[in-house]
Amino acid sequence: MILILSDENDDSVRMVVPELVKRGAEFLWWDPGGYPARTTMSSRLTGGSWRHTLRIDGRAYDCSRFTAIWNRHPTHSQAPEPVTDANHRKYVEKLATILLRGWEHTVESRWLPARTMDILRTQNKLVNLGVAAGLGFATPDTLVTNDAEKLIPFWEETGGELIAKEVEFVEFRIDGEDHSHYTTPVTRRRLTDRHRLALSPAILQRYVDKAIELRITVVGDRVFAAEIHSQGSRATRIDYRHYEQTFSTYAIHRLPRDVEERCLRLTAALGLHYGCIDMIVTPEGEYVYLEINPAGQWGWIETATGLPIAAAIADWLVAADPVQVRTLP
Repeated sequence: MILILSDENDDSVRMVVPELVKRGAEFLWWDPGGYPARTTMSSRLTGGSWRHTLRIDGRAYDCSRFTAIWNRHPTHSQAPEPVTDANHRKYVEKLATILLRGWEHTVESRWLPARTMDILRTQNKLVNLGVAAGLGFATPDTLVTNDAEKLIPFWEETGGELIAKEVEFVEFRIDGEDHSHYTTPVTRRRLTDRHRLALSPAILQRYVDKAIELRITVVGDRVFAAEIHSQGSRATRIDYRHYEQTFSTYAIHRLPRDVEERCLRLTAALGLHYGCIDMIVTPEGEYVYLEINPAGQWGWIETATGLPIAAAIADWLVAADPVQVRTLP
């Protein structure tokens, strides 16, 4: 049986479910956010190993039966409704999260892309940028700092061609309004605000000229590359996430063999079976690595290009249990 860990409203899972049905695969779609509010979990240490049982909607599941686990996009643990005090709820939900991490670590299965702790480790840009550079990827000259005195020397070193990024894309609220930071050019005028670096560290990188951007989705040993034509609009030129669906166009991209093989080596080196890699192709044709998102979105790429990513995910999930799955007609 395949276990899918994700929000019940996850459109990406909805794209893969029909592919699993075609393959005759047995699967359970469960959101760990329902633990402990709507799910029970029992873990028994016996015979030298843990035996875990999930009870969901009155049915018990032996976790040793899960041949593959897709750690897609689970929500945070929720305390039961009778726990009304805010501090008490926070306490219960923290304990539940701790136990879920232990459960993940002790369930023997194939994980796509990996267990949560490994996802958190590998999506850290200091980690994956360093691994990518060690594998021979071209990477932008990068400085990560909260030392305001480092900004001007680095800005001068790049000839003023400098951009700033968040350490991780995190939405936040100020005075009740949603905020998020996108990639931003560091202009001469912005240097006067350099004291703000002391409030929160940032990633500073030499700006790389773009012909196109690439979103490369790796599923197991399969690589799907899509072009993002972001340079046709000022709104998407620096960061295509600005109005990407409005101004950017997409196409399938044929990677050079060495770049494709390096993408596979990167996911393997990070211990991942899936990842979304962002790259730039410069006007001179150089491929420059930016980052990997171990749990990145791919549905919009499949919709725009027709790349069979959902089918590849389904193939990977069923591969460990061929006896239980009938062949596609």
